[in-house]
Amino acid sequence: MASKWLGKISLVSLIITLIIVYQIFDLGQYLSLESLKSNQALLNSYYLENPAYVIGLYLLIYIISTAVSLPGAAILTLAGGTIFGFWMGLVIVSFASTIGATLAFLSSRYLFRDLIQSKFNDKLVSINHGIKKEGTLYLFTLRLVPVFPFFLVNLVMGLTSIKTLSYFFVSQLGMLPGTAIFVNAGTQLAQINSLKDIFSLNLLISFALIGVLPLLSKTIISWIKSRKHLGKFKKPKKIDYNMIVIGGGAAGLVSSYIASAVKAKVALIEKHKMGGDCLNTGCVPSKALIRSAKILNYFKRANEFGFESLTVKFEFSKIMERVQKVIHEIAPHDSVERYTQLGVDCIKGEAQILSPYEVQVNGQILTTRNIVIATGAGPFVPPLPGLNEVSYLTSDNVWNLKLLPKKLIILGGGAIG
Repeated sequence: MASKWLGKISLVSLIITLIIVYQIFDLGQYLSLESLKSNQALLNSYYLENPAYVIGLYLLIYIISTAVSLPGAAILTLAGGTIFGFWMGLVIVSFASTIGATLAFLSSRYLFRDLIQSKFNDKLVSINHGIKKEGTLYLFTLRLVPVFPFFLVNLVMGLTSIKTLSYFFVSQLGMLPGTAIFVNAGTQLAQINSLKDIFSLNLLISFALIGVLPLLSKTIISWIKSRKHLGKFKKPKKIDYNMIVIGGGAAGLVSSYIASAVKAKVALIEKHKMGGDCLNTGCVPSKALIRSAKILNYFKRANEFGFESLTVKFEFSKIMERVQKVIHEIAPHDSVERYTQLGVDCIKGEAQILSPYEVQVNGQILTTRNIVIATGAGPFVPPLPGLNEVSYLTSDNVWNLKLLPKKLIILGGGAIG
């Protein structure tokens, strides 16, 4: 145990020493674009005279810089292209960056993993399971799409259970496209001799690729994930629809409307009433009822507004009739007829998803490129003893009341409650 702590103290001391040396001697001044350009000719000539020495020194600087998480990796990568050219620079930088990242990863694991895992073991079970199942793809995504700084990825991944060899090879593969673009930019940088050269086509393309890389990487990751999940399903030769929407409530109607507006071929499947909860049992009837209640409340508070006290009689059944009338007035906006006119194939029935490409309804199998699940939710009836022995109400059937209940208990303090 003592030797282990001694090793950790030694490693921490070494890292701190390297950071102090970096700060005291202001080594950051050499890791700038200006410094690279001003010393470009000297570096190139020295490399031609001592290729092995320069390669070895470059590897050492890059590995130490990455392992200790010092700033300047981007400039060092550009320098690789400037000094060694594209192919040689790509190989050297790729291995240097991956070795440095793996050393940072191992340092984090050696210093902190046991402590973190022991203190938060119960909270890390699901994370470790996820890393074991999807760790390589997740790491590949982080490397290809640099959402987080690479030094942070090195430190955090060291706390997980991912294998070192997997970390090394996945990191190298994931960082390769970005490395290639930066090294290529470095080769173009080496050819700048005047202000006119700054606007050369090759250089502009190289730096444009740096900006496009995150978008390109996201596209690649999406394609990989899509292939991983969809690969086990056979894609139909004939596709009936661009999109099938399951559920004719607010979300389903909006999705169908937008898709039809851009001329997509859409099918909308609803097993009960078009308009869903919003039209039939939620927004519309509740607001209609609240409106009537407000009118009655204003009559009761007439003296607050400068009127003599007023009395008003009402029949609850007529108020509920008005609620249904409001629903019927709005229903045409959400109707099958309207959405059919918009170009949506409206189908009444219960949908069953057979695969990412197939939906079965009324015994017929429809094929599609996309599926939108907008089935909403139903009221939850808790398993209370004796509840089934009484005629309880839910948000689905409360609107059928004709007589005002003398007493009412409401379970649930959400929007509907």
